[in-house]
Amino acid sequence: MSQRERISFARRLSRYQAAITLPANPVVEGRLIRMVGLTLEAEGCKAPVGSRCQVISDTPSGQSSIEAEVMGFSGNKIYLMPVDRLEGLQPGARVVPSSGGGKLPMGSAMLGRVVDGIGRPLDGKGSFKAEDWVDLNGPVINPLKRHPIEEPLDVGIRSINSLLTVGRGQRLGLFAGSGVGKSMLLGMMTRFTDADITIVGLVGERGREVKEFIEQILGEKGMARSVVVASPADDAPLMRLRAAMYCTRIAEYFRDQGKNVLLLMDSLTRFAQAQREIALAIGEPPATKGYPPSVFAKLPQLVERAGNAEEGGGSITAFYTVLSEGDDQQDPIADASRAILDGHVVLSRRLAEEGHYPAIDIEASISRAMPQIVSPEQLQQAQVFKQLYARYQQSRDLISVGAYSAGSDPLTDKALEKMPSMQAFLRQGLHVSVNLSDSQAALEQTISDE
Repeated sequence: MSQRERISFARRLSRYQAAITLPANPVVEGRLIRMVGLTLEAEGCKAPVGSRCQVISDTPSGQSSIEAEVMGFSGNKIYLMPVDRLEGLQPGARVVPSSGGGKLPMGSAMLGRVVDGIGRPLDGKGSFKAEDWVDLNGPVINPLKRHPIEEPLDVGIRSINSLLTVGRGQRLGLFAGSGVGKSMLLGMMTRFTDADITIVGLVGERGREVKEFIEQILGEKGMARSVVVASPADDAPLMRLRAAMYCTRIAEYFRDQGKNVLLLMDSLTRFAQAQREIALAIGEPPATKGYPPSVFAKLPQLVERAGNAEEGGGSITAFYTVLSEGDDQQDPIADASRAILDGHVVLSRRLAEEGHYPAIDIEASISRAMPQIVSPEQLQQAQVFKQLYARYQQSRDLISVGAYSAGSDPLTDKALEKMPSMQAFLRQGLHVSVNLSDSQAALEQTISDE
């Protein structure tokens, strides 16, 4: 074959290859055919589960666009859930898959800012420059490579520091009914805990609490090293769900930079309720007390992302508030959360009604990391304190009516003698901080026989 023939053949081959090459991942639009509650049904659109779409309606004043996420499919139909409020939707609206991939802004420019569940500023300070754009779901750490919890963390609460010691990288739950002081205790921990960066997630709570938490609890100094992700109760359920996942993703981002991060989420229950709303809306059958199975699958997926990184890396110490409906500690979400967290602090309504703050029920609370991070002496002292406290509570009715005779039981006698000092030990002012060493010394003094 001559040189001219080879060139001619190469040109024909390239034209043939170009003719048979198909466009990669063509965008196929669909049409909105049905809307029931918060669920949108579209037909003719090709988009994978978890991807984003724009629902575009033509109105007299122009086009309106609503972002939605693909939550499921059935045959050639896909089910979408809106991220924002539904306004201006019309039958036959165009459903266009987004090509952005759902990346979220990240970086140190977020410190001192308040954002929503998709990274939009809420504080009126304008936009911020993102140093990086990341997926909502971070990389999973091999559990065998995680650094173990070995170092105690000072949270500034005397009873927790001494009797329920928290370790750096631990995940702790604050369990209580409504109005018992979960948010106040969370605020004390926010101010007193030593951390490089604080990430606060206010998910599904009252809207007024956002500003109160920022101004009264964090303050100007605390806000300078914090990021607040807020999605109040009137937001769409998908936005509330994303807010919880986004604040966890921010914590992961700074942990991967070697920072010791404090993650505060108020509340884990509202996260579960948002997932319940979504699951029921797309047709998932309810299982336990109205909660579909996907709720109990989502909880560990969120919580397990917190904790220590690999050896030499940073850490995420996480505090989650859990609302026990009707003060029922066997509530499905409370029970599931207790099983996946590294400890729980239970707040008692009876103590709160007696003016005992923080209203921590020492008998019902536990820190699973405490035996590995405190000395054997402190562990023994904490056990003695709990034994005396529990014995007094068991005999409380007899003591209150005068039916108990001194000398009947030596342990009850000692509990009766020590109860005033134990109650004083468990009480603490809202703006009073007690460090680890002072907490341990106070515990030793309280149970001492001298």
